[in-house]
Amino acid sequence: MAPCGEDAGLVRALRGGDERAFATLVERMTPAMLAVAEGYVPSRTVAEEVVQETWLAVLTGLDRFEGRSSLRTWVFGILLNVARSRGVRERRSVPFSRAFPADDAGPTVDPDRFRPPGQEWPGHWATPPRPWDLPESALLSHEVRTRLRAALDALPPRQRAVVHLRDVQGLEAAEVCALLGIEPGNQRVLLHRGRAGLRQALEDYLDEARR
Repeated sequence: MAPCGEDAGLVRALRGGDERAFATLVERMTPAMLAVAEGYVPSRTVAEEVVQETWLAVLTGLDRFEGRSSLRTWVFGILLNVARSRGVRERRSVPFSRAFPADDAGPTVDPDRFRPPGQEWPGHWATPPRPWDLPESALLSHEVRTRLRAALDALPPRQRAVVHLRDVQGLEAAEVCALLGIEPGNQRVLLHRGRAGLRQALEDYLDEARR
């Protein structure tokens, strides 16, 4: 089966030795690859080595890519094989589906933002989310993107990986579940909590900007 659509042109460019196409792919995918790899190995340094090894495997294995999945899914499949093998060697072989259970625990939003029992309308917003009334140019500014990138990097490992795969790489929920070995409900929880963390970071930034 041959690659189709956008993947077909990219794969042809990569097989033809197009360095610019490869550099663009690396730049676009590496942050998410690091986020996923860190769930299997003990340090950022080892995760970076896993990503480097993955890219080498991608380059040497392009001729074997048949297009049965998207190129992104194929690359992440290689990454996970490398990360799991390295995790075993580093004595960190806990499956992603069971690693970092605290990611799923606790409230998504600070409980102090809701009315406590004993007050009128308990459980309702005490401090509701504020509307984002800044110009679109402000929301797309370099500083906002920098803040969001820092907030994404600061998410717990499983949330970070799922948000990277869904919202940055654009993978479908089923692809993410298959790659990471997690249930659909768990994927939804991780995605929701990760997005809530990013929203809170953006809300905090906008509050600062209004002062």
